[in-house]
Amino acid sequence: MKVRLIGPGEAEVGASGRAPPRSALVDGAGRRVSYLRLSVTDRCDLRCTYCMPERMRFLPKTDILSFEELARLVDGFIARGITKLRITGGEPLVRRDVMQLLEHLSRRLGTTGLKEISLTTNGTRLEHYAADLKRLGIERINVSLDTLSPKMFQRVTRKDQFETVMRGIAKARDVGLKIKINTVALRNINEDEIPEIVDWAHRQAFDVSLIETMPLGEGVAAREDHYLSLLTVRETLAKRWSLEPLVYSTGGPSRYVRIAETGGRLGFISPLSHNFCGTCNRVRVTCTGMLYTCLGYEAGVDLRGALRAEPDGSVFHDVLDQALRQKPERHNFDAERIDQPATQRTMSVTGG
Repeated sequence: MKVRLIGPGEAEVGASGRAPPRSALVDGAGRRVSYLRLSVTDRCDLRCTYCMPERMRFLPKTDILSFEELARLVDGFIARGITKLRITGGEPLVRRDVMQLLEHLSRRLGTTGLKEISLTTNGTRLEHYAADLKRLGIERINVSLDTLSPKMFQRVTRKDQFETVMRGIAKARDVGLKIKINTVALRNINEDEIPEIVDWAHRQAFDVSLIETMPLGEGVAAREDHYLSLLTVRETLAKRWSLEPLVYSTGGPSRYVRIAETGGRLGFISPLSHNFCGTCNRVRVTCTGMLYTCLGYEAGVDLRGALRAEPDGSVFHDVLDQALRQKPERHNFDAERIDQPATQRTMSVTGG
């Protein structure tokens, strides 16, 4: 089946020749959903211990949404009021046609209700792609980095790519991308290094978000041994620095403070120790077209089938409405049961 790409500002039109009315996406708890996190691949060139098993089985390429399907899916969400799009993986930059997709999607900026396209990456391909990302109107990226030690980097990621990542971060900085460093707090691994990471990032004028490890996926190594509450981390950092609460938000789950001594922003993403679901404005779509309205629930909705069902998109929008009505008020992560995954999906399958 050949799917025609809908151009910027062009509505989906049914057999009547009239564009069907589209209302904003609102879930059953009355929360407006304006942020789509879209995975374009489950593949990754790293094997982070808290994210996936060492011998990860990736999906066959035939299961992955095509370029045309991804573009049509985004157009459908824009029609329903999505203003922020984050491209994720796996590692999104390992997908062969990802720049072609980003170039196509970037035409929506300024011509539709889409206000921002951002990207989360592990940094291994940034040296090659940073300039193109900036050219396409992507202003902000998140880079996952859990250590400043090459030896520890290899232990956590199971790959010897530290210098490659650091060159990529430097290139992204030099071309003018705004960078936020995402660091997963890991007990007995990088716990003592967190202040150094924050200080290094702020000296580069990067924001930082610290993240609690999440109970996602079977076969993830020793999750219960490495869970570190960010309440504990924050108490430790408060003894070193003055943490000033901020109302600043990028639209995601980070709660930010400003560190008086460095002048930089520090975010805390704490799904286990401090639930942030009350203001959730996000949904996730996997690279196979599964919609997950909550990271912590197994149940998802097949958007790929809905996309293919009718050319005018009516089934797609009906499915979206049904899914949003069933979006839970909060996830079911539990720090007391960190060894028991809330879902069988790894983070790389769900989309980071």
